Amino acid sequence: MIDSYVCLDLETTGLDPKHDKIIEIGAVKVKDREVVDLMETFVNPQRLLEERIIMLTGIKDEQLLDAPDITDVLPKLIDFIGDDILLGHSVLFDYSFVKKAAINQRLKFEKFGIDTLKLARKFLPDLESRSLEFLCRHFEIEHSAHRALADAKATSELYHKLAELFYEGHEDVFKPKLLSYNAKRDTPITIPQKEQLYKLLDRHKIKVDYDVEKLTRSEASRIISQILVEYGR
Repeated sequence: MIDSYVCLDLETTGLDPKHDKIIEIGAVKVKDREVVDLMETFVNPQRLLEERIIMLTGIKDEQLLDAPDITDVLPKLIDFIGDDILLGHSVLFDYSFVKKAAINQRLKFEKFGIDTLKLARKFLPDLESRSLEFLCRHFEIEHSAHRALADAKATSELYHKLAELFYEGHEDVFKPKLLSYNAKRDTPITIPQKEQLYKLLDRHKIKVDYDVEKLTRSEASRIISQILVEYGR
């Protein structure tokens, strides 16, 4: 089994890395099955959180106001991970958010990963759920759900438990796989888009929970279209 890796978990504003943002990062660096370093930080998504995300994570907007932007955090995270294998529960989800942010910053992030969710689905097909929360209860692993560092720690313990039970004779299943996520670099909002959006917001007295200056071109286009449909010109 792989005894050295970085276990990564993210909390985000939603499920789509093309539109949603990272709000919390938790990472556990393991060498020879021993935890040697931790990384934990909030990330300011430059927008207000939806109520469902607040209820799910317990993270509130005021906790993110003074948090660093992803442009400041990402180089530190990539350096923290280094050349290590990436471990995660549905690892492609976390990888895709980091990969998307890396593309936007013209940074390289190519990784091999191990997915504890896929392992659980293969070796524990009869369980009613393979969610991290359920598996932690099943294996009596201490866990505080939906917070990044706690999830990363629990996922690391879950991996060792699965390896103890199923690695022998299934070495190929536990082998790290190349992670792949295709995304295009976001382009910033254009000057004409800014002018049009500011005019629409002012004309219709619309209060927003995002920073217009930090919108991407596609985000601005989508918002402008929504306003035009709902309010007209």
